[in-house]
Amino acid sequence: MKLKLSIGIVMVCVCAFAWAQSDENEKSGSGPSELQSATETVEHMSATAPDKGVPKQVLEGAKCVAVIPKLVKGAFVVGGEHGTGVATCRTNDRNWSAPAPFSVSGISWGPQIGGKSTDLLMFIMNEQGMNDLLSGHFKVGADVSAAAGPAGRQASVEGGWKAGILTYSSSKGAFIGASLNGAELQQDQKATREWYNKEVSFKEILEGGVPVPNAQAKAFVNAVENAKETANAR
Repeated sequence: MKLKLSIGIVMVCVCAFAWAQSDENEKSGSGPSELQSATETVEHMSATAPDKGVPKQVLEGAKCVAVIPKLVKGAFVVGGEHGTGVATCRTNDRNWSAPAPFSVSGISWGPQIGGKSTDLLMFIMNEQGMNDLLSGHFKVGADVSAAAGPAGRQASVEGGWKAGILTYSSSKGAFIGASLNGAELQQDQKATREWYNKEVSFKEILEGGVPVPNAQAKAFVNAVENAKETANAR
C-alpha cells in the first residue's frame, strides 16, 4: 500500500507541476514555444565541445531525431517523467521532414531522490526504432530498445548501433538513475492540429508527406541539419 501511495503521489505532483508550468507560460505569453525551445536545445548540442558532445557517427547515422526541451522529473523511491517534444526524420530524398509533436510520460524505478527538469535528445538509430516512432505510439525499452548514448570525439558507438534509441540529456542539476525506459511516447494530436490545421498522422509528417508549416518549424529542421554539418566540419 505504501508503494502504491508513493507512486500516486509522484505522478500527481509531476503532472500538476507540468500543467502549472504550461499554464503559466500561456498566461504570461513570455515562455518560448515548443519549437523554439527544441531549436535552442539542438543548437546548444551543436555548440558543445567535440570531446563532450554527441559523436558525429551518431549524427550521421541517425534516422530520426526527437527533442524534449523540458522533461519534468520528480522522484521519491520511484521516478516520474512528463514532457512534450518534437521529432523529425530523414525522408527518402535524404532531407529532414517537417516536425511532428509528441508527448512522453512514464515511470522509472530506482533509488531516486530529487526532482528537476532536463533537456533530452533521442537519436533513432535503426529501422525498428524508426518504424516504432512512425507508428505514433510506443513504449521505450519495450517496443524498442534504448541506451544511454556515448559522448565525446573518441567515444565508441559500436554498442549503440544495437539499440533503437540513443539518449542524451543536458541539465544543470543532478539526478541519479534517470531513465526513459518504460516511458510512453505518443503523437500530440492537439499540437498537430494547431500546427497543420488538420488531422495528419505521425507517419505522414515524418515521411515528408506535409510541408514545413511555419518559420519556427523551419528553424528547428535547419538546426538539426546544421548539427550534422557542424559535426562533420570538426
